[in-house]
Amino acid sequence: MKILVINSGSSSIKYQLLDMTNESVLAKGLVERIGIEGSRIIHRVDEKKQIIEKPIKNHEDGLKDVLILLTSDEYKVISSLNEINAVGHRVVHGGERFSSSVIIDKESLDTIEMMSFLAPLHNPANVMGIKAAMDLLPNVPEVAVFDTSFHQTMPKTSYLYAIPYEYYERYKIRRYGFHGTSHKYVSRRAAEIIGKDVKSLKIITAHIGNGASIAAVKYGESIDTSMGFTPLEGLVMGTRSGDLDPAVVSFLAQEEGITAKEVVDILNKKSGVYGLTKGFSSDMRDIEDNALEGDKTCRLALDIYEYRIAKYIGAYAAAMNGVDVLVFTAGVGENSPVTREEICENYLSYLGIKIDKEKNDFKGLERIISTPDSKVTVIVVPTNEELMIARETKELIDKNN
Repeated sequence: MKILVINSGSSSIKYQLLDMTNESVLAKGLVERIGIEGSRIIHRVDEKKQIIEKPIKNHEDGLKDVLILLTSDEYKVISSLNEINAVGHRVVHGGERFSSSVIIDKESLDTIEMMSFLAPLHNPANVMGIKAAMDLLPNVPEVAVFDTSFHQTMPKTSYLYAIPYEYYERYKIRRYGFHGTSHKYVSRRAAEIIGKDVKSLKIITAHIGNGASIAAVKYGESIDTSMGFTPLEGLVMGTRSGDLDPAVVSFLAQEEGITAKEVVDILNKKSGVYGLTKGFSSDMRDIEDNALEGDKTCRLALDIYEYRIAKYIGAYAAAMNGVDVLVFTAGVGENSPVTREEICENYLSYLGIKIDKEKNDFKGLERIISTPDSKVTVIVVPTNEELMIARETKELIDKNN
């Protein structure tokens, strides 16, 4: 079975074509600046990269160009579009309606569109990608895989906020959590690495990058996660503030003479380490480099970033009454030996965590970095959301055939 995975943004389409007989990637790429001057496609097959610069007015045109590339004489990896057996779409928000992936029909697509009020920056773009694929591949089954669905196993003690219950009933204000596809993939992969059933393990997964979240995965199910009603809650991130007193919103609105919406925009786009470093950078690589060179502002931002991660790890160890495995993943988790080491050594030794500094000295690989006598196994697992989407798509298509 060959599955095309699509992750559609407001002006972009990330894609991968996978052969699920061996889970190999046949081709992958990015259509960017859709509807904007300078649009282009970056298409990769094996180690070869092609950049095609051309006007792309909308998502359907962008996807049409991708399908041409997949079958063209110069770049082709399949002989015809008939070889594509299914399309798997990343959809950010499924609300309470979707606790698992679904085959897309009119009813489910209408519901995904309705969920746009919960993710106005993401779901409309995801829907554009779905509609483009349905128009261009009308006889191919389409599957929606939701970032939120993995966290739908959370109990009410985790997902309800202590606000009037009527707001939950009326507006569905609650913790939803995000990065679920990543948390699911790396928790299962970590269990495979140590040769144990995920259903026997208490795992904390740290998806830390420009956007960041932590999840408590108890016996294979998410029981809590740091992002909430929106991706703004939780950890300090590249430009997001993470947790703060809600009264800050009304205080800043009054003192700055701006609306609550404008304050939330600041908390999403101008805060986090970017705000802490006075606008120096939102990229943790820049901040880490400067911190190690003695820059006090960047050092403070890095300390706050690491401290918040450690606090959530400690909280989730308590929530599960123990932890067997800690997983680092995503941009920082996979590529920053310094951050991994400082979090573990400065804050988590009480859990019996011991890091092997030599094993930890690497970037972007899959590796156990804890010592043999560490009471918690610490593993770096590069995330692979596209593969997880393809697996979920295949499982659902097989089940319905």
